[in-house]
This record gives sequence, structure tokens and C-alpha cells, in this order.
Amino acid sequence: MSEVLSLDIQQILKILPHRYPFLLVDRVTELVPGDYIKGYKNLTFNEPFFQGHFPEVPVMPGVLIVEALAQVGVILAIHSFPQFRENPEGHVYLFAGIEKARFRAPVRPGDKLVLECSNIVRKMSFWKMDAKAYVDGNLVCEARLTASSLSKETF
Repeated sequence: MSEVLSLDIQQILKILPHRYPFLLVDRVTELVPGDYIKGYKNLTFNEPFFQGHFPEVPVMPGVLIVEALAQVGVILAIHSFPQFRENPEGHVYLFAGIEKARFRAPVRPGDKLVLECSNIVRKMSFWKMDAKAYVDGNLVCEARLTASSLSKETF
């Protein structure tokens, strides 16, 4: 059985290029390379997107939920495939597809958005994974994500 890893924000910042206001992962609580990842984003009313989406009824945009899932997915990919782990800052990670995205419930200020990706499969420079987001144990979003990596030199 593989060792279960966890990552704090300082370790996440060494992996992901995202920064405020676009870093959407606060912590990784479980990571088994090649298998799955579980992390979270704590949401407060101070998130910039809540100010305009929507002022009287703040809701996290669905596209940002999917982005948060993609960010934990990149962390899983980097830990799952040695060529990425050796030089994560030398690559750019991009969406290549979002399939079967479903939004089941709104995400609001004060929620803890739990992010999970699993069933990672790699083909050449692409990988796919199943992604799900939860609030209080309830499924709020699910999708099948495809991503790609390019060397920064060729980007």
C-alpha cells in the first residue's frame, strides 16, 4: 500500500504557479500518488468573486469550482508521474477538456469546499481523472477532467 501524503499551503505554493486571488487550494489532506487526492478550500465572504457573483446572494461560480478541482488534479499528476515531479516549475498545465460537468448545489461563503480527484490515467502528455467537490458531505460538483502539460520552453 502506498504512503498517504498531506501538503500544507507552503508545499502547495512550491508546486502550483497560482497565487491570490486564483489559488483555490488551501490544504491537501490525503494524497496517494497514482491513485487519488483529497484537499480543500475554505471560503470566506472576502473571496473576490463573491462581491460580484452575486452581491445579494453570494455563490461561488461553477467554473471556479472546476478550476479548484483542476488545481488539486495537477498536484496529483505531479506526484503520480516522475517526469513532472522532477521539474514541476518547468511545465505549464492546461485544461484540455471538461466532460460531464454537473453542478448539484450552490457553494457559499463559510463553506469548506472539499476537493477530490481519482482514477487518474495518462496517455502521452495528457491525463484524465474523475473530480468531485463536496460541502458538508454533499456532492456539489462532479466532472471528468482532461489536462495537458507543456514544457515552458515550448509554450
